[in-house]
Amino acid sequence: MIAVGRRPSLWVIAIRQMLLLAPRGWIRRFPFLPLPSQDYLAFRSVTQYGKGDHPPRPQDVVEYLTWCAQMRRIASE
Repeated sequence: MIAVGRRPSLWVIAIRQMLLLAPRGWIRRFPFLPLPSQDYLAFRSVTQYGKGDHPPRPQDVVEYLTWCAQMRRIASE
């Protein structure tokens, strides 16, 4: 995603979140990428936008990753 690509400070947290949200055994299933399940993505879409088929806005992804980074910092204090 271009919005995250423009923010190198979020790259590590983006990879970490991608791996944390990936279903167990993702490496043994095509397309062999650590992608979250469709059920999880639909749930997040409903809770954020009110409908399950709404793609995430780039700024929302950046804000989510920024929040994740802040929460990791707070937890490690």
